[in-house]
Amino acid sequence: MSVLIKDMDLSIRPRERLLKYGVESLGSDELLAIILRCGTKSISVKDLSNDIINKIGINNLENATIEELTSIKGIKEAKAISILAAIELGKRVLKKDSSNIVINNNRIIYDLLKYDFINAYQEHFIALFLDTKNKLIAKETIFKGTISYSTIHPREIFKLAVKHSAYSIIVVHNHPSGNSTPSNADIELTKKLQDSGNMIGIPVLDHIIIGNNNYYSFYDNKKINTYN
Repeated sequence: MSVLIKDMDLSIRPRERLLKYGVESLGSDELLAIILRCGTKSISVKDLSNDIINKIGINNLENATIEELTSIKGIKEAKAISILAAIELGKRVLKKDSSNIVINNNRIIYDLLKYDFINAYQEHFIALFLDTKNKLIAKETIFKGTISYSTIHPREIFKLAVKHSAYSIIVVHNHPSGNSTPSNADIELTKKLQDSGNMIGIPVLDHIIIGNNNYYSFYDNKKINTYN
């Protein structure tokens, strides 16, 4: 028979501790135990939670796959789905609503996208498409992986720009290392995109690189066009 949270001693039940002390007081294993709800006949839910954290790592959990989670003894598909759904919900709660956003400075972009890159172990290249008043029309993920001069093709970005009837573009990507300083490839890519945008008539207003609690703006550093 599975070991339910209700069968645990009252003083260590995560739900009761949450009600008494607040959600902030719970450890990661306790929060995970609430999501899992029960363990198995051979392992308690709290021990199962600790096993997940020890094998995957709390900072890597959002990148875990169904296959990785179900490889852990005691985690079936239903529990794995519950974990991934809870993580995605948390990410969406943290994200700002992108509707009706007017982008007139790069801090707005950073606040809008910073939660997209939490614990990301790959580079994500995102394009923001704006109208004539710098209002956000659409956000598209262009590429995931190691970004270089050859992996980002302007034609793909500007094809989407035409599709969205964009007046201008801002591109954003992250550095998983946490250091937002642009590489030579970043600088070369920015010039390539800006030249293409100027030729087509859909300017690239900024290229922002997001690190750990920091960002680099080509616009701020006077290496790209100005905002309207």
